[in-house]
Amino acid sequence: MMIDYATKRRHMVESQLRPNGVTDLRINLAMLDIPRERFVAPSRQSFAYIDEDVPVTDQGRDPRCVIEPMVFARMVQLADISADDIVLDVGCGLGYSTAVLSRLAQSVVALESDPQFVSEASSRLSDISVSNAAVVEGPLAQGFAKEAPYDAIVINGRVEEVPDALLDQLKEGGRLVAVVDHGPLGKATLFVKQNNTVSRRVAFDATIARLSGFEKKRSAFIF
Repeated sequence: MMIDYATKRRHMVESQLRPNGVTDLRINLAMLDIPRERFVAPSRQSFAYIDEDVPVTDQGRDPRCVIEPMVFARMVQLADISADDIVLDVGCGLGYSTAVLSRLAQSVVALESDPQFVSEASSRLSDISVSNAAVVEGPLAQGFAKEAPYDAIVINGRVEEVPDALLDQLKEGGRLVAVVDHGPLGKATLFVKQNNTVSRRVAFDATIARLSGFEKKRSAFIF
């Protein structure tokens, strides 16, 4: 039996996004339009629209997920992306987040550390005619300074800390959103650069899949 993904998308927007404070119509329309099922593991396509993170591959590579729809939408809303913004999408996986962001921004630089993800994301974005995004390869925590500075940066996963290398790539007035560890909980946090100083504001609780490469540096134990 064929799955009606269009109906699943509408249900996602109506039951997960709108009741949970996602009021930006552009985000709702983008997530209503982008075929989320094309950006997850083949075995998980029927689960692409549930209110949980969904793995993008069945293989044992660096685990990566498409973030829970409500959390992702609220993070993007927090970033306050406008039509003339340049956005860095960190840890794009197979490109779903990039596809959504491409509908909101002038252009998107999608950063991946896995070369296979880079290739597959590029192909999937091309398949749905995304023309204002480019997928590049590099260490996620280092960002992509070649195209900096950015108006907004979105980190697709839970991190222990946001490195200075990423904050340094924000424009004046730029925003970065990430889910940051706070003890056992994750907190969706907005970082804003003003007058070369970065402030932060915790916006809401969020428990999403961890993104490797953002672990805090720990001092070596000395006897």
